[in-house]
Amino acid sequence: MLILLTVFGYFAVLLCFSRLTTRRSDNDTFYRGNRQSPWYMVAFGMVGASISGITFVSVPGMAIKTDMTYLQMCLGFILGYFIVAFVLLPFYYRLNLTTIYAWLGRRLGRRSYQSGAWFFLLSKMTGAAVRFYVVCFILQRFVLGPVGVPFPLTVVVMVCLIWLYTRRGGIKTLVWTDTLQTACMFTALILIILHVVSKLGFTPVEALSAIAADAHSRVFEFDDWMSRQYFWKQFLSGMFVTIVMTGLDQDMMQKNLTCKTLRDAQKDMCAYGFAFLPANALFLGLGVLLMMLARQQGLALPTQGDDLLPMFAATGRLGTVVVVLFTIGVLAAAFSSADSALTALTTCFCVDICGKPTDERLRRKAHIGVAVVFTLFIMLFKALNSTSVIDAIYILCSYTYGPLLGLFAYGLLTRRPTRDRMVPYICVASPLLCYAIDSLTLAATGYKFGYELLMLNGMLTFAGLWVCGSGAIPALWRCVEE
Repeated sequence: MLILLTVFGYFAVLLCFSRLTTRRSDNDTFYRGNRQSPWYMVAFGMVGASISGITFVSVPGMAIKTDMTYLQMCLGFILGYFIVAFVLLPFYYRLNLTTIYAWLGRRLGRRSYQSGAWFFLLSKMTGAAVRFYVVCFILQRFVLGPVGVPFPLTVVVMVCLIWLYTRRGGIKTLVWTDTLQTACMFTALILIILHVVSKLGFTPVEALSAIAADAHSRVFEFDDWMSRQYFWKQFLSGMFVTIVMTGLDQDMMQKNLTCKTLRDAQKDMCAYGFAFLPANALFLGLGVLLMMLARQQGLALPTQGDDLLPMFAATGRLGTVVVVLFTIGVLAAAFSSADSALTALTTCFCVDICGKPTDERLRRKAHIGVAVVFTLFIMLFKALNSTSVIDAIYILCSYTYGPLLGLFAYGLLTRRPTRDRMVPYICVASPLLCYAIDSLTLAATGYKFGYELLMLNGMLTFAGLWVCGSGAIPALWRCVEE
């Protein structure tokens, strides 16, 4: 009951923010926030939107199996954000874009534009469903499941809550609610850490020393290049993941495009790019402290890392206050990513797929339709999931964002045309070929691709576009048509 009251109390606050920020709204308000957002608010809110519920639940548990090596990837994130700020943002602002995929249409053609938009819809729907699955799963496992509430009903209610406070103001509402949610998330995280430190009998300084001395505090892996935690794999993967999941993602860029000027957008991008390293260090440090607490209390560590923080925070082992803080933290992280995803998916569908940026009736219907499909994706992921949630997101990202990486790289780095009609086939073939290469390599050598699949996928798409631009494939294609 305490968790349920926290959920609905938190939602009531978000609804009040929504009402205050959208007294008058139209499509320009929903899609671009009237280009009036202060850059510092966008930057602060984007930290929470980018971290999401998976970080709050999964990252502390990652320390069990991979220590603190995830910080190698976070270092790559910083470089990726700088590339987005100073390479991609100038293009988007110069063309005054509502959706970033319109640039593909101007550079490569209509089919390329549509391919980019459809792959974004698939990628974002999949990734956002995985992220929001976390909060639904926790509520179901620790609160609603034991009293007989079915999981589908939990998902429907949670998605409806998000739809209610985003349906009018869209991106303008999210700039304000994300600021609130980021503040709630970090306040909850810091207070939980202090509570765990107190339970262990440490002072904050002693806790830092204990984390540094623990075997799980290892950050860098330079010895085994076959390992998925090898530094250069993690660093480069982090850079490319940021480029595609932020710079080529309408959800992330839509908020940046609400800033008044390009310079403001670049300041906001660099500011929250640097924030990722200390933010994730806090989550991983919490994971190490929780493992110490488990040893102190004689508790067995969970087999799934995603269960480490909920095992303490959602069951009352750390007290009632931590239950409330944990609930607020997970809700803030999960809602801030899911609400912006619904808005961006609606924007992409109306503007890119339907080509009707001024049709408010279509926008309202599309928003409902996106919420319904989003709900179905969450339930599908529950049926299929067999790995860590954060791992699942990056693996899915490698397959679905790879074609976007290849399309934008080809358009930006070359001046060659390509055969626009063949682009959809290339974008579908690249992930399939990527999967085949991964499977054959594993069978032949025992090497398992990790997050570097994203780079491989992007290169395959780039190569396909390049070959099509050479003239050989178009000639072959005409023979097939004849």
